[in-house]
Amino acid sequence: MADRLRPLISARRIKKRVAELAAQISADHTDAPLTLVIVLKGATVFAADLMRRIATPFVIDFVRASSYGQAARSSGQVIVEDEARLDIAGHRVILVEDIVDTGLTAGALITALRRFEPASLDVCALLHKHVAGAAPVDIRYKGFDIPDEFVVGYGMDYAERYRNLPGVYRLTVAG
Repeated sequence: MADRLRPLISARRIKKRVAELAAQISADHTDAPLTLVIVLKGATVFAADLMRRIATPFVIDFVRASSYGQAARSSGQVIVEDEARLDIAGHRVILVEDIVDTGLTAGALITALRRFEPASLDVCALLHKHVAGAAPVDIRYKGFDIPDEFVVGYGMDYAERYRNLPGVYRLTVAG
């Protein structure tokens, strides 16, 4: 039996919402230095589209964080990598995430980034999945609210598959 994909958010809706988020970020951050910290690997497609639409000058950097590994459910353990080399002290920072669900990964990243004393730290997430009992995360720039279903596409994966899909899809894993 094959994995089952069902459309959730079309590429057209994503494109429109990304443009709106970029306009909001541009309006809110008219003064530099602005740094976008992009969470690898899932947020890369979203971040690339977002960056092309932001009018304010900015620099980018990357961190790795994961709590899923090869599974469709969070392990509850967050691994954060590459944050030690960030130079964000005094910068206005936007953490760019593909999805906030349990809040564990975003919370761990926020804690790690705050140690570097940025002037401000906001979260921009394409998706906010409403999971019962999730840790609260303040998402200043939010693309879409979605139900508690596993999703792939637009950079998000299941076991490194489906990142290339242009929209966001619900995934039912065969098995």
